[in-house]
Amino acid sequence: MSVTKSPSAGDTAITTDASLLTDRDVESTYRDVNGVQLHVVAAGDPDAPLVVLLHGHPDFWYGWREQIRSLVDAGLRVVVPDQRGCNLSEAPDGIDAYRQSELVADVRDLIHSEGRESAHVVGHDFGGFVAWKVALRHPSLVDRLGVLNVPHPTVYRDTLRSSPRQIARSWYVWFYQVPRLPEWMLARNDMANMVDSLEITSNPGTFTEETITKYKAAWRHTGIAPRIDWYRGFRRSENPPRDTVTQPTLICWGEDDVALLPSTAGKSADYCEDGQLRIFPDASHWVHHERDEVTEALRRHLS
Repeated sequence: MSVTKSPSAGDTAITTDASLLTDRDVESTYRDVNGVQLHVVAAGDPDAPLVVLLHGHPDFWYGWREQIRSLVDAGLRVVVPDQRGCNLSEAPDGIDAYRQSELVADVRDLIHSEGRESAHVVGHDFGGFVAWKVALRHPSLVDRLGVLNVPHPTVYRDTLRSSPRQIARSWYVWFYQVPRLPEWMLARNDMANMVDSLEITSNPGTFTEETITKYKAAWRHTGIAPRIDWYRGFRRSENPPRDTVTQPTLICWGEDDVALLPSTAGKSADYCEDGQLRIFPDASHWVHHERDEVTEALRRHLS
C-alpha cells in the first residue's frame, strides 16, 4: 500500500521528507511492509528497472540525495526507505524487532510493494549489511548488488575473531550492547556525540552545518534508542544460509574508513562469484558523499 503523507507539524521545525529536495518528481510515500510503516522516498518511471537504496547509521534517506537524480536519469526507478526506527518510519519496541531477519523482510516486502519480484539493491554502512543479507537469504530477489564500505558478513565475523585492530575499531558495537547508557550518551548535549559520529568518520567539509541541522531533525523523530537497537539486534541475528553471493556485485570502498580495515574489502570480493571492487584513496567511510566516481560506478553497474 502506498499513500502520500506529510509529517505532522508538531514533529520538528524542519520537515525531513522528500521536500528536502527541490526536485518535484521526488515524492514521499508510506508503505506498510512486514508489520511496520516505512517512510519511502521514490522517484523515476514506475515501470523502469527498480533499485532500492539502503542507508546506515546514523543516516536516513537523505544520505542518498546525490545519487537519486543521477540514477533516475540513468533510466532507473529509485526507492529509498527510512529503515525501521529511523526518521519518519515506524519504530517498533524491543531489540528483536531490529534483528537482521526483520530488516531483510522489510526490503523484501518493499520490493513487492512496487509490484516487483526483484530489484537492484545498494547499501551503505549498516544498510550494506542488510543488502548483503538480502542477497544471501533471497538470491532471486536481488538482480544486482551494490555495497559501500561494509564487508561481507562472513568476512566481518571472521575478522572480528582474528584481528585485534578490527576489534578496537569496532569498540562502538560493544558499547551499544550496554543497557541505557548509550542512549543517554548519544542524546545529551543536543546530540553532540551523534554529530561527532558523522564528522569524525568523514573528511572535513563532508557534512555542512546546514546538513547536520537536517540530520538532528531526523534523529528527533524517533529518538536514539531504535538506532542503538539495530546493533543489539545485529548481535542476536542468525548467519545467512550461504556465504557466496551469486549476483553481479560492486563494492566501493573509501580507503580511509576509520571503523573498518581496508583488507576486509578485498576479502569481501572473494565471496562474490561476479564481484568488482573499487578502492577510493583519500575517501572516508562516506565515500558516496565525497567521490562523484562512486555515483558513476553505480550508474554503470545498475544500468
